[in-house]
Amino acid sequence: MSVAANVIAERLKAVRSDLKQHSIDAFIIPRADEYLGEYVPAHNERLLWATGFTGSAGAAIVLQDKAAIFIDGRYTVQVRQQVSPALFAYESLTDRPQVDWLKENLTEGSKVGIDARLHTYSWYQQAEQELAKANIELVNLDTNPVDANWQTRPMPPQDSMLLFSEQQAGQSSSDKRNAIADMISKANADVALITALDSIAWLLNIRGNDVPCLPVVLSTLLIDSKGQVKLFVDLTKLPDNIEQHVGKGVTFYAEKELKHHIQQLSGKRLLADPATANAWSQIVAKDSNVSLVAGDDPIALIKAQKNPVELQGMRDCHVRDGVAVTRFLAWLDNEVKDNNFYDEGALADKLESFRKQDPLYQQPSFDTISAVGGNAAMCHYNHLNGTPAIMPMDSIYLVDSGAQYLDGTTDITRTVAIGHVTAEHKQMFTLVLKGHIALDSARFPKGTCGQQLDTFARQYLWQYGFDFDHGTGHGVGHFLNVHEGPQRIASKGNQVPLLEGMVVSNEPGYYRADDFGIRIENLIAVQKCSELNNAERDMYSFEALTLAPIDYRLVDKTLLTESEIRWLNQYHIKVHKSLSAHLKGRDLEWLTRATEAI
Repeated sequence: MSVAANVIAERLKAVRSDLKQHSIDAFIIPRADEYLGEYVPAHNERLLWATGFTGSAGAAIVLQDKAAIFIDGRYTVQVRQQVSPALFAYESLTDRPQVDWLKENLTEGSKVGIDARLHTYSWYQQAEQELAKANIELVNLDTNPVDANWQTRPMPPQDSMLLFSEQQAGQSSSDKRNAIADMISKANADVALITALDSIAWLLNIRGNDVPCLPVVLSTLLIDSKGQVKLFVDLTKLPDNIEQHVGKGVTFYAEKELKHHIQQLSGKRLLADPATANAWSQIVAKDSNVSLVAGDDPIALIKAQKNPVELQGMRDCHVRDGVAVTRFLAWLDNEVKDNNFYDEGALADKLESFRKQDPLYQQPSFDTISAVGGNAAMCHYNHLNGTPAIMPMDSIYLVDSGAQYLDGTTDITRTVAIGHVTAEHKQMFTLVLKGHIALDSARFPKGTCGQQLDTFARQYLWQYGFDFDHGTGHGVGHFLNVHEGPQRIASKGNQVPLLEGMVVSNEPGYYRADDFGIRIENLIAVQKCSELNNAERDMYSFEALTLAPIDYRLVDKTLLTESEIRWLNQYHIKVHKSLSAHLKGRDLEWLTRATEAI
């Protein structure tokens, strides 16, 4: 066993000892914290502590005599590099329900321990029901055995929250709270529990530095049907003028006081989303005679519809982001010409170095996917999870990156020719591009959801017998989460209509295992369709926000129609017009070449 495996073995031993003391037969460790967001701050990386696994999704189950780690298809290689097979069996997060595994590995009368803060209420209800059929009890532990044994646990983030002005947000917090209060009343509830960190940040016009890539503050919020708010947060993070900033009707409490305030709602109706809010808060409510009203987070849909100030911020930051990406692409081309080749990590760092020159830049909006060759075939590849590969000549390079700026959030993917590319590379790139153009050019009636538009992006790949396995588009926040709901564009999923002001990604792709990967991604905003003046119903179209050249060296022009060629040329005219004033010298020369008409 390696040293790391020895350390993990000691940690498992400590957890098992704890479980034995409490007569618990199994314990589930998800890669989540009580806020159930996409990213987890260092002090909440419990799965990493218990297993050594650094992936962004997964779970472990620890029994007295065995343990298993559950991961999805992105991590089948990585888990074997990081997690000892002597300590953990490898299981599929998608194909192997954890409850089924527990039923097979435990006997009747067994007890499964969980920290209910780390699971959704809907998961808890379903798991409790399923385990009960096998006469296995689900037990909510008061103390998490990982926390109890984590000797070198990092300190929680201490940065003060950032006050996001009404000029930046486009709307006062009090106006937002009044709108949400109306929705709570319409849902026939007295109070709403808000646990989504981006919803809280949007509602109070605050931002933070508590979670990697997401400008949010770790907190939980209660808002009643009159718009009165209680925020549960680390009180040391509050700036002096916070009361003046948010306006009347907001009170602040330490996080540990949340339980008491939920208990005080006895006899009232609490709106909570069982699919996103943690089980612990809703169990406390139920035990305190609070009626639970299951419903969506009332903030999510309003937040997704950007107001004019937010949209202008998104446009402005995309110009500056386009300048940074263009300077990176120009640098890369020149390095390839000089036969200088770098590894994936160095390329990601170089791209960020251009973004860092912008005074409004804060941090990446997600972990950059910098992928060469066969690595690009893994659509959520992370070069930090192994040894970054060096870019080979005569290949294609995929870089999917984004930034948080004080005025907006970006997310862009470009696939770049490195030296000579094959006819097959060009064919697949062009089929992906055709789908991208079809979605960007779509016009659709009000009430259309993303699922109905998803086929636009796949149709040309389908004609040749190809497809891709990820969604075509996700919502994006305004200086907030780069993955924002409730809208998305995907073949399966929700029926949320696309509404004016929503920002979504347009990112079809194609992936050949162990060979190459292609993706073209722009952010697009839903707008009223001004070209259709005599339409019989309200029609929408998209405005492309992202501004950076698409590599025409990868285009097979014979596969494009006249209108598609016109789209690409017009897009490149727009890119050149938007960016040229901010570039000079070799960068400007490169941009002019990269946006030439084809």
